[in-house]
Amino acid sequence: MQPDFWNDKRPAGVPLDIDPGAYKSVIEVFERSCKKFADRPAFSNMGVTLTYAELERQSAAFAGYLQGHTDLVVGDRIAVQMPNVLHYPIAVFGALRAGLIVVNTNPLYTAREMRHQFKDSGARALVYLNVFGQKVQEVLPDTDIQYLIEAKMGDLMPTAKGWLVNTMVSKVKKMVPDYFLPQAVSFKSALRMGRGLGIKPLNVGLDDIAVLQYTGGTTGLAKGAMLSHGNLVANMQQARACLGQFGSDGQPLLREGQEVMIAPLPLYHIYAFTANCMCMMVTGNHNVLITNPRDIGGFIKELKNWRFSALLGLNTLFVALMDHPDFKTLDFSSLKLTNSGGTALVKATAERWEQLTGCRITEGYGLTETSPVACTNPYGDQSRIGTVGLPVPGTALKVISDDGVEQPLGERGELCIKGPQIMKGYWQKPDATAEVLDAEGWFKSGDIAVIDPDGFVRIVDRKKDMIIVSGFNVYPNEIEDVVMAHPKVANCAVIGVPDERSGEAVKLFVVAREAGVSLEELKAYCKENFTAYKVPKHIVLRESLPMTPVGKILRRELRDIA
Repeated sequence: MQPDFWNDKRPAGVPLDIDPGAYKSVIEVFERSCKKFADRPAFSNMGVTLTYAELERQSAAFAGYLQGHTDLVVGDRIAVQMPNVLHYPIAVFGALRAGLIVVNTNPLYTAREMRHQFKDSGARALVYLNVFGQKVQEVLPDTDIQYLIEAKMGDLMPTAKGWLVNTMVSKVKKMVPDYFLPQAVSFKSALRMGRGLGIKPLNVGLDDIAVLQYTGGTTGLAKGAMLSHGNLVANMQQARACLGQFGSDGQPLLREGQEVMIAPLPLYHIYAFTANCMCMMVTGNHNVLITNPRDIGGFIKELKNWRFSALLGLNTLFVALMDHPDFKTLDFSSLKLTNSGGTALVKATAERWEQLTGCRITEGYGLTETSPVACTNPYGDQSRIGTVGLPVPGTALKVISDDGVEQPLGERGELCIKGPQIMKGYWQKPDATAEVLDAEGWFKSGDIAVIDPDGFVRIVDRKKDMIIVSGFNVYPNEIEDVVMAHPKVANCAVIGVPDERSGEAVKLFVVAREAGVSLEELKAYCKENFTAYKVPKHIVLRESLPMTPVGKILRRELRDIA
């Protein structure tokens, strides 16, 4: 279905299309917003707030350091490995303003995962929090990284408070293991060295890569989705267009410079990156960064400090918040936008949230390769639980059969997406790109969907074996490849199973070699090699695995017995 099929199906206030050429780059979006909303708060975290003017100055200083004190050139990759702290937007926008490509990196990655991402991307620089310094030291010799910029939690706080926080983190809470990286430049020093240098003019356009966003693959190794400035600018405009829907007062739901959005989802994830670092920024709104959303008590305590009007989350987080006794004591009178993505929203969760907060959750759909938003529900009473809504403006959808034939409305098929937000391809992997992206620009999602006659889209199955744990993609082949390297494992298989808290959980079936292997050994091995959301929650020892005559593991049979 072409984009105009949905023209009469969207709510009032949502435009039919966007202008992909309205900005020349993400850099222009950022600089325009910082000038227009200079005195407005941009990001807050741990009691410190950066205005848009301050964010512009700090990111300019970071760009100045990169251009003036390193030999990094336009197009070089810089990895940014941080949780939700104020350093993140400074580093990311500073790097983009210096012409570099940002490689978003999960700070909880294991050494194995870091090595792959840094080596595959060819990153020459890394910005990291000192809490993770030991892992950086471990992987550094196996990478092309030449420049290290080390941040500490208290860097951007007033001097006395910053010293206290850094002391608490390193010495009292002992969150910083011993390491030795004498070549690292401190984040504060980098800002000081770059201050006043100015930014050298760049020739960066919409077709240039802005971000390498890594996503799992059928080979078991993560691939870097090349998201261009044009992809991110387009998806920002598409998301903003949907937020132009009129509320009950006849005004757009998202007002410029007046909203406070709570940001518990990690900015290094493309969902939060687009929502918080792009969409909220272009509208001059305020992001409150939650560094550790797993600390639900601390999270709720922070929520009490704000009259928040928007919250980005996913099913797991919503359930954890509502299960805490203090959640119902919050003031929800200003809350009008609750967005869910990354994993399926459970109907019971949605109903309970609306009952407790008075705000309906709006569910959407997207992938890393779509920057990420492809579909979203209308807000308020027009949303439809059980669907992922309508395609965002300027987006075409179709469902196809296994032999590539487009299916009529109401029929199942693999969902294919076409629009200005579709990635350029996978970094240095033309064959993998060709498998999912055709010459006409259609991207095969791997998800089985139905487009209803009224235009709403339902995701009904998954073609790929991917597992979604709390919004993060887990690919069975990656887990299996690593587990098979264990000397006591003869064979293994991984499936996803339903989980009340995380949506899905990883279940690992293992056939041991003659010497045998214990569950404790397997658990320890997995914790050493995988970041937490990839670690199998369930491990089962078996004498054999169901297979086809040619030796392919039958995951479907494992699901039947799971």
